[in-house]
Amino acid sequence: MNHNLQQLFNIAQKPSKMGIGLMSGTSLDGLDIALCQFTGHGLNTKFELLQFITIPYPDEFKQEVQQVFAKRSADLEKVTLLNAYIGTYHAELILQALERWRIDPQNVDFIASHGQTIYHAPERLHLHKNYPNATLQIGDGDHIAVKTGILTVSDFRQKHIAAGGEGAPLALYGDVLLGNKTGENRVLLNIGGIANLTWLPGDGDFNRVLCTDIGPGNTLIDAVCRKYFDKSYDEDSAIAYSGNVNEGLLTALLAHPFFKEKAPKTTGPELFNLDMVAEAQQQSGSGQITNEDLVCTLSAFTAASIAGFIENNISGDHIQIFTSGGGARNPFVIGELKKLLPSVLIEDSSLLGINPDAKEAILFALLGNEALCGEPISIGANPAVLMGKFCFPI
Repeated sequence: MNHNLQQLFNIAQKPSKMGIGLMSGTSLDGLDIALCQFTGHGLNTKFELLQFITIPYPDEFKQEVQQVFAKRSADLEKVTLLNAYIGTYHAELILQALERWRIDPQNVDFIASHGQTIYHAPERLHLHKNYPNATLQIGDGDHIAVKTGILTVSDFRQKHIAAGGEGAPLALYGDVLLGNKTGENRVLLNIGGIANLTWLPGDGDFNRVLCTDIGPGNTLIDAVCRKYFDKSYDEDSAIAYSGNVNEGLLTALLAHPFFKEKAPKTTGPELFNLDMVAEAQQQSGSGQITNEDLVCTLSAFTAASIAGFIENNISGDHIQIFTSGGGARNPFVIGELKKLLPSVLIEDSSLLGINPDAKEAILFALLGNEALCGEPISIGANPAVLMGKFCFPI
């Protein structure tokens, strides 16, 4: 048997596997690296988070990616170069983390890499006749595998699209496997650059499970902080608390057609960006508000769009929301969410035994484990597929 296939077979047969999950989100904060131990697969999966770290990206790296990020027109040479560069750079960061944790790379069975999304184009948004849903993540998996010497599973979103999905949010599979509990109505809410949730009804009926993007998480807040305050984000909501909500602008933002589209749906900074904000300001005559009021209003917008979706799409008794992502640490957003949903218990996902900062990286490690030894799981109308491409070290 081919050496690589033999290695794949041997790893898949192991009763316990050590895997690394990688997540680099639209906020470009840094690379999340989660080292996990897995036993079993599917609904019988057991996992332990052994180590976790977020290695911040330097400004130079962010500037390089932002040249092609969420832009309809980009330098094709730059995209090509970044695909290899990001893969190699992520491999270097993995090796740094393993050295810090004093773990030999040879003891790691696999890496599961989400890659860096640079453009997300579902059919209902790109509107190009005869073209399907599409998305593009760069950070080549072969570069990661060769540099680290570790089997790498990458490019998860393409199989989802090929099978009829929109390529996101992929949290569905991990949320069901790790967060579902009979008798408890749960919402697993991730507030990253984009906010998404998974609804897990307590009756255990997988046909009722819903996983969807909701709208903006931190992306608009962060963009305004970078533009007007030279800050990457609004730390402790200090800027939001210093401003006031402009109700006219908030109403205009919430009137965006995306919020009337039927779930499940996906979105990204291609739609929710500063151009969209400027258009809403023009419509509402709020172009002259202070930058503090703008951050405050956009923070309220994130909370209101999340609360509105939950009120209109999720029903049940004693609903519990478990939060994760950078927005879970935004006190203004969480405070507004609690005001808007007074009958809902809102806690962070640590109560589920999941580090809220590490959650997305853990979920991709889990998808890597499923790619190795799982079977497709049918969850509602979502594609029942195993995702990821295998990249070998040699």
